[in-house]
Amino acid sequence: MGYLKYTQYVYILFAAYFVYDGFTKLSEGNDTSTLSFIIAGMAVFMFFFRRRFVKKFDERNKKQ
Repeated sequence: MGYLKYTQYVYILFAAYFVYDGFTKLSEGNDTSTLSFIIAGMAVFMFFFRRRFVKKFDERNKKQ
């Protein structure tokens, strides 16, 4: 289960990509820039959710 510690950072990479994508679409005048920002926000939320989940999982394993 060691890979769970590293998969949370994939969400940060996705968030950075979608923020970049949102700003490029915003500068071009596309209407779909808000969708990119929403996806980036969800990716940041998932990062913190997974981070909390991994900490709880580690604490549970330490108790056993």
